[in-house]
Amino acid sequence: MKAYYLDNEQQVSTTDLDRIGVLNWKLNPEDYEEDLKKIEQERNYGHRSIVNLSESTLPNFGEMMKKFFEEHLHEFEEIRFILDGEGYFDVREKDDKWIRIELVKGDLIVLPAGMYHRFTLTDTKYAKAMRLFVNTQKEPIWTPVNRGENSDSLECRKEYLKTQSVN
Repeated sequence: MKAYYLDNEQQVSTTDLDRIGVLNWKLNPEDYEEDLKKIEQERNYGHRSIVNLSESTLPNFGEMMKKFFEEHLHEFEEIRFILDGEGYFDVREKDDKWIRIELVKGDLIVLPAGMYHRFTLTDTKYAKAMRLFVNTQKEPIWTPVNRGENSDSLECRKEYLKTQSVN
């Protein structure tokens, strides 16, 4: 995984990503089940699904990619494991600068609840990803809240900002 500021391409270390709440692992995409189960147990993940992002597999591909690229947050962590292909998560740090995180096959990333972000594919226009969800005893929750006048007042956003005020 590679990360850098979008405005000047200055590298961002995994320590810097940890500081803003972004966690990451590199797993063997051919033999990941045991390692992934440990992470799922430690972090209370209870649901999985696979998504294929490509023009040939995703209905309304262009429309969906535009939707994914809108700046938004979630009330729960966003967890993605790249099984094949590649993509970018852009995340906002506390002073609103964009950090671009390049994900390739084998990368597992966790974005904290309340963090503004967006997603896009690389020029390959293909990624196969496993989505993992926090175990809420119900159906998986993956509701994006686009950045706007109400998003900053959400409890998850306030809690995320509290974690950043100490860093």
